Amino acid sequence: MRVSCPSLKLKLTASPGVTTPAEHHNVVRKGYFSRKSDSRRIQRFQCKTCGILFSRSTLHPRYYQKARRINAPLYKLLVSGVSQNRAALILGVSPSTIARRFMFLAGQASLSQSRLIARIPQRSIESIHFDDLESSIHTKCKPVSVALAVESNSRKIIGFQVNEMPAKGHLSQVSRKKYGPRKDQRGRGWNRLMKSMRMLIKEDGAVTSDENPHYPKWVKKHLPNAEHIRIPGGRGAITGQGELRDKRFDPMFSLNHTCAMLRANINRLFRRTWCTSKKIERLRDHIALYVDFHNRKLTTSGAIFEGS
Repeated sequence: MRVSCPSLKLKLTASPGVTTPAEHHNVVRKGYFSRKSDSRRIQRFQCKTCGILFSRSTLHPRYYQKARRINAPLYKLLVSGVSQNRAALILGVSPSTIARRFMFLAGQASLSQSRLIARIPQRSIESIHFDDLESSIHTKCKPVSVALAVESNSRKIIGFQVNEMPAKGHLSQVSRKKYGPRKDQRGRGWNRLMKSMRMLIKEDGAVTSDENPHYPKWVKKHLPNAEHIRIPGGRGAITGQGELRDKRFDPMFSLNHTCAMLRANINRLFRRTWCTSKKIERLRDHIALYVDFHNRKLTTSGAIFEGS
């Protein structure tokens, strides 16, 4: 593997059109050093043009990150129903370290999924399932909606949006009294989700959803030639935490099964839990982390995702 000087990479990144003399590639080995964060012996290099010492990790996102050995096990714990405090106890680090590393891992997961979506050929997805999953921030008086789109054959999650919504039912009056009126931002989320998928779905593809009266507007706006199949809602099955349907054949099994998996593997989405999200941004981060794990580890490749 050819090693280049970091100053050259930074210069090319800042000015893509600038040509750089070949001397910047004059790199020699310069011993080793022991990295404390994971106890690895790392090769050191030196650029003979500018004299700087560096390694292959110098421009890596984990550069100068302490206790990097916890990254892999923490990633698996957070997508397996383990809370941040329990993960800190298991890994032997402080909860504040887990909180910072959680946001770092979520950012890397979002980049990973952006690259996966970018590799999908345009107009290649024949059918998607689309619906909302409801959760809350801090209290059930502050509900949020998670709009989710799943490729029906491979069950891969190709997009999601998290948005505020007003409380419903007997909690609506309590919510307005304690926290004031809440904006209904679900329309903005549906619009963004459909807009992000319109170049991936075939013009004559199929979009399957439930009978929510708001869905046809957004499907028609972004996918005017697509077939919109609306399925009547069914009673939730206890075994699927209310997401799977209690009937012999479920036309939206791919999405309902995926929602049940989110409920089972993200501790803040459990039906009965004391692990609640305090900020909507952290809920987005946790879902992004699980989406990356779900798409890379828990689902089959499928024709359109080959090579991902």
